[in-house]
Amino acid sequence: MELMSSMMQKISLLEQKIDKQAQEIQLKDRKIAELEEKMKTLQKGEDAPDSSTAEDLERRCLQLQTQVWEMERFLNDYGLIWVGDRHKELEDVESLRDDELLAKKFWKPGEAVVSKHQVDFDLILENVKGLNTLAGDGVSHVEHTPGGARLRQPEPLPLTLYQNGIVMLDGPFRSYEEQSAQQCLQDIMDGYFPSELQARYPDGVPLQVTDKRDVVFQEGDLPGSFPGHGQVVGHSKLSKVEEPTEIPGPKPSLKQFWNKYSKSSMQSEAMATQDTVRAMQQNSDGVRSSKEITVGTPRLPALQRYGLERAEETGASAPQVCTLRIKSESGEQMYVIKMLFSETIGDLRQHLAHARGGDSDSYEIISTFPQRVYADNSRSLQECGLIPSASLLLRRRDPFPPEGTGLQTA
Repeated sequence: MELMSSMMQKISLLEQKIDKQAQEIQLKDRKIAELEEKMKTLQKGEDAPDSSTAEDLERRCLQLQTQVWEMERFLNDYGLIWVGDRHKELEDVESLRDDELLAKKFWKPGEAVVSKHQVDFDLILENVKGLNTLAGDGVSHVEHTPGGARLRQPEPLPLTLYQNGIVMLDGPFRSYEEQSAQQCLQDIMDGYFPSELQARYPDGVPLQVTDKRDVVFQEGDLPGSFPGHGQVVGHSKLSKVEEPTEIPGPKPSLKQFWNKYSKSSMQSEAMATQDTVRAMQQNSDGVRSSKEITVGTPRLPALQRYGLERAEETGASAPQVCTLRIKSESGEQMYVIKMLFSETIGDLRQHLAHARGGDSDSYEIISTFPQRVYADNSRSLQECGLIPSASLLLRRRDPFPPEGTGLQTA
């Protein structure tokens, strides 16, 4: 019984201790909960901005909203609406930054590669069509000529696109790495005529593009280049040009040489004229050609002989002869006349009247370049600048010529 009573006392003491410890645990749990709430409150206070910073942010936000509203109103005045996707743009910017950082991270010296100039051939062909329309491709324009006017279409400018460069006109090949070629193609891709043609064609010019994007340019592809190799008959290499040797025998006099040259030149010119007329008749294919008529000048041989005799006596030079090619009003006849430099426009009218017949004052004698009317019959051919050869036109004289024709009078 004593043992049991002692055991009961110990158990009661243990129960009391357990109760006290349970109370202490509850008190500590409460303190822990209070401390946790205080820490949360402190953390919220540290993360929260100051009152001044919050006011600045609100003011900035209001400014941005006002600016956006003004921009939207401005676009609305012109019937435009902003449809951009800001989130997508931010994603693109972030991805671009990530790529740049990745490239910098793994970049090694010697591995940098220069990017080639990107050429959009399809865009170039599409823009050229619009530019040709602006330049008047296929539209005829009135072009004034000395005999009147005619319709003419603008000639297109050839442009060939290769895989490795371009060729414009008959100019040199330009690689895509050259700055001039990049600028030319960039102008076309932007919808403009090439800036290098602005000085020559201020109003634009049609472009005839040849698409050879799959062909690599070679040096022999340029137009007009000889594809083969030059050879010399009988020799493997070019030899030094030998000095001409004199023909043995007595030297002819100046008069004998002139008479011999006149006869041979007249014969050769007559044969050449016949061959030219025959070739033009055979190759005309329906196109009207001018008939050449050699006009004889009876005084020319006498003047030549007189000038030669005088030249031998005084030591002066022999008389000089010029060749004039004159097309009739209809363009069907071409008169070839040989005259001395000292003969006049009046002498030329007499020769034409003898060959054509009719009044010598019923037409005007004009030159195409420069455009000029030769109306003074007393002026010599040398004074008019028609030596040693010239091409002229005959035009019916207008009794009431209009003012401002732009022709100079000589």
